[in-house]
Amino acid sequence: MIGQPIDRRLQIVLYQPEIPHNTGAVGRTCLALPAKLWLVRPLGFRTDEKTLRRAGLDYWQHVDWEVVDHWEELCARLAGSNFWYFSKRAQQSLWEARFSCGDVLVFGPETNGLPDSILAAAPERVLRIPTASAVRSLNLSCSVAIAAFEATRQLQ
Repeated sequence: MIGQPIDRRLQIVLYQPEIPHNTGAVGRTCLALPAKLWLVRPLGFRTDEKTLRRAGLDYWQHVDWEVVDHWEELCARLAGSNFWYFSKRAQQSLWEARFSCGDVLVFGPETNGLPDSILAAAPERVLRIPTASAVRSLNLSCSVAIAAFEATRQLQ
């Protein structure tokens, strides 16, 4: 990809997503912004047309999305971009971040979030969405929507 311009839209990454309906809702958010959606394998579901249709994703053909086989491939493809990682364990609030065109927003799988190895690589870029203490975590698709629309708001 040397010499190719970096895509200036937001890049939304789901690292090893497990639930097709959450991924579908994230795809809808990406279409609404617009943003590009990246899925990092392994996925907890198939991406064939029948599975996507069953999940109610009749708009899926309009979503700009791509699947990569592993984290390193994604990092190579998006080299030069600013990565932001989301975790309920982060110290820095989403509201403190200053987003730029082309930023990459990375979210982990529904059951356990991003692995420590990814979070430890750039602790200054790990964000949390502030919630009341009674809430253990937000749904993945809700988290993506909150973060992506905040980034979009800042960029406008």
